[in-house]
Amino acid sequence: MSNKQKDTMKKTLENRTLVPRLRFPEFRGTGVWKERALSDVLIEHGNKSTGVEEVFSVSVHKGLVNQIEHLGRSFSALSTDHYNRVLPGDVVYTKSPTGEFPLGVIKQSKLDVAVIVSPLYGIFSPETSALGALLDAYFESPENAYIYLEPLVQKGAKNTININNKKFLSGSLILPIEEAEQKKIADCLASLDKLIALEGQKLVAYKTHKKGLMQLVFPVEGEALPRLRFPEFRDKSEWDEKPLSELAKRCTQKNGQVKSTRVLTNSAEFGVVDQRDFFDKNIANQSNLEGYFVVEKGDYVYNPRISITAPVGPISKNNIAQGVMSPLYTVFRFNNIQNDFYAFYFKATGWHQYMRQTSSTGARHDRIAISNGDFMAMPLPVVNPMEQQKIVDCLLSLDELITAQTQKLAALKIYKKGLMQQLFPVPDEVQH
Repeated sequence: MSNKQKDTMKKTLENRTLVPRLRFPEFRGTGVWKERALSDVLIEHGNKSTGVEEVFSVSVHKGLVNQIEHLGRSFSALSTDHYNRVLPGDVVYTKSPTGEFPLGVIKQSKLDVAVIVSPLYGIFSPETSALGALLDAYFESPENAYIYLEPLVQKGAKNTININNKKFLSGSLILPIEEAEQKKIADCLASLDKLIALEGQKLVAYKTHKKGLMQLVFPVEGEALPRLRFPEFRDKSEWDEKPLSELAKRCTQKNGQVKSTRVLTNSAEFGVVDQRDFFDKNIANQSNLEGYFVVEKGDYVYNPRISITAPVGPISKNNIAQGVMSPLYTVFRFNNIQNDFYAFYFKATGWHQYMRQTSSTGARHDRIAISNGDFMAMPLPVVNPMEQQKIVDCLLSLDELITAQTQKLAALKIYKKGLMQQLFPVPDEVQH
């Protein structure tokens, strides 16, 4: 290759430009985007705490969050004089691995006030606020964050991240040159984020309403009747009570000869789920499945593991399919197949008091220890079938609203992800 050809190639590489697939009409003829080092667009200002700022952390999905409000307490050192000060619009790099972001999280502060964060974080002021918003949107994708950071990060002991601020800024991205175009893209994405946030708040409101309603249509701890009854049943018979053993039977069939390899688990948040879907792999020892209980569709499962959302362990109905479950779980089947009333009842808290009084915490301190006899003696409400169905229909209608809103929110997030892929150049689409 001649020197002239080498010079031509060098200039081509230095001046390579990209154009996104989707561009706002007013910018289509205004020039192309260029590759810029982050050190050209982000400046490390090095401001420290003034002693009046609140301590914040970075959440993958919520950005900068108040430690006390988000985490319940502050994890800061006794003295925060050396903590880094984050100004409104600053870009923050946490350098802390998470499941989605194994090389750290990059977020722009959307706050109106200055806050402080751990001195381990990198804090940078963007060339323009709009450019900071673009970087925030770009690095919202775990794939984009990994592609940028992977060549720069050195893995230390125990998979820790070794990267200083200078190294972090040494990489480059294809970015728009004109501030007007930066702002146009940032405003577009901000409006979409606002819509996603509003729809997310609506979903939370539906779930909160359902949770509160369930505490009213089922008896609370220590009471025999619910506080809210439908008008047509207020003058009807009182609710009766029977032990679980009279309404259902335990299921103890073992998975002999490993007839089923579909391992189910009972999650406090999601109910009965396929282990492969929930954990992305089988956690159970496949060679030991003979000792697992067979669980039919429609069976109920009690998981004795305690959690914040299930303080005495969750009871859930298996609405998936036949599978097997650990013998640590209690499986039972109602005599009446019309039993959705109890599926909702077990999501309320009226049965918790009995479990606390009858059981003890297991040796691991994270499990409830209760005998099979005591568990099956648990008193359950017995209600007129028509009133039962009225309660079920009411709560099912709320579930339908929640499902529809969940799908709407998911669709918006998918739309945003697709839009991002159109608004930012694809790395292999190089123009010369």
